[in-house]
Amino acid sequence: MMAVSARRADTPDQQEIDLVSHIFPSLPEDPQLPDVFRRFPHTVPPLLDYHDRLLRDPSPLTVGEREMIAAYVSALNACDFCHGAHVIAAGVYGIEESVIEALLNDPQTAPVKDQLKPILAYVGKLTKTPGRMTPADAQRVYDAGWDEQALFDAVSVCALFNMMNRLVHGSGITLDPRKLPADELEARKRRMGSPGSDPHSAEHSYVRLKQILNLEDRPGSSSS
Repeated sequence: MMAVSARRADTPDQQEIDLVSHIFPSLPEDPQLPDVFRRFPHTVPPLLDYHDRLLRDPSPLTVGEREMIAAYVSALNACDFCHGAHVIAAGVYGIEESVIEALLNDPQTAPVKDQLKPILAYVGKLTKTPGRMTPADAQRVYDAGWDEQALFDAVSVCALFNMMNRLVHGSGITLDPRKLPADELEARKRRMGSPGSDPHSAEHSYVRLKQILNLEDRPGSSSS
């Protein structure tokens, strides 16, 4: 299937992208997230640990649903890198790319369970107009059968990826990982882990990037 771009009308053109890619002169011309993490490692280990706690530990939301929220929020922010990365991750955990494409076209008619739609509406509004959240937005989530933990987890995923989208855009990272060579794409999928018997949790996988980058034992970067 053709990769769906996260770009919107206010996305920079190619000339602007070329300028963005030189934000940090010490990085390669087309930097990737590992390049940024290697260059600025101090906060990376706890950040990756938080990804695992939020996206892999037990939650009322499935792992796939949390990854779908990450991809959805990233698309709303026109962040090609994060959108593509989490479309890939969501696919590993059973959410097909066509579902996320449909969600971006029309959240109300997208082929996701009706119970999930108020949560998607909540994170969409929180991303686009955060100062306009009301108790009624939360009540629609509760009326759909979700508890406070589910809403907090959805809010947390939304918040994390609004931050990650800014980190990625601000660092000049523009490549959609779905455009990587096939062997690199498969390696990324393997690094995302695999579904277990319980769809609501999975083995920690973001920690693997910490290991690949050899960041675990850097002084001052321990998450303990």
